[in-house]
Amino acid sequence: MKEQYARSELLLGSEAMEKLQNSRVAVFGVGGVGGFAVEALARSGVGTIDLIDSDTVSTTNLNRQIIALHSTVGRYKTEIAAERIHDIDPDITVNVHNCFFMPETADDFDFTQYTYVIDAIDTVTGKIEIIMKAKAAGVPVISAMGAGNKLDPTAFRVTDIYKTKGCPLARVMRRELKKRNVAHLKVVYSEEEPITPRTSSEEPQEGRRSVPGSVAFVPSVAGLILAGEVIKDIISED
Repeated sequence: MKEQYARSELLLGSEAMEKLQNSRVAVFGVGGVGGFAVEALARSGVGTIDLIDSDTVSTTNLNRQIIALHSTVGRYKTEIAAERIHDIDPDITVNVHNCFFMPETADDFDFTQYTYVIDAIDTVTGKIEIIMKAKAAGVPVISAMGAGNKLDPTAFRVTDIYKTKGCPLARVMRRELKKRNVAHLKVVYSEEEPITPRTSSEEPQEGRRSVPGSVAFVPSVAGLILAGEVIKDIISED
């Protein structure tokens, strides 16, 4: 095992580090939440990481996204994240997909290749498609619920989608997944009631009705929790 992972190996053990090195994790959405998940996966020694996102960095991302710098504005988030991963560990395999994941693009992905899937996108239709594809492939999936319009990073919980409360996105997801007979889904969600944001002149992204407010210290925590759950699940597999 590389020296750079020596401190991790002290806690996880050599067998766990080997499992991580041999794993392939797909991260759908490389924004405020997904970007920090990617960072933790790379620093934990995950051997192959797939990055799926069509978005480019904007100046409004600078307040919270780890890949957002003045020098990266206008560039694809996936490509910046890939460069960052390779600066952490040049031997990590990174697969970049500059596309907006929706039912129309879902067939471009073979979910059976993945050890684990992280859903960190915002649109309900895309989230459902990711979950259904992962379930059909028999691949573990963890989904991020709403991190926007929140200020309390200590309010995040890891639970089943049907045990969530107070999260508008989780409410919609519960209803839609129940229609599709999905019995369980591991999620990271916040129990904090969303704050009503002030009026914004910014145009909402595709799939959103309005622009959510966000800060540096909330989506980052959600992303790190996502990655932590993935890492713990991978190393605990028989």
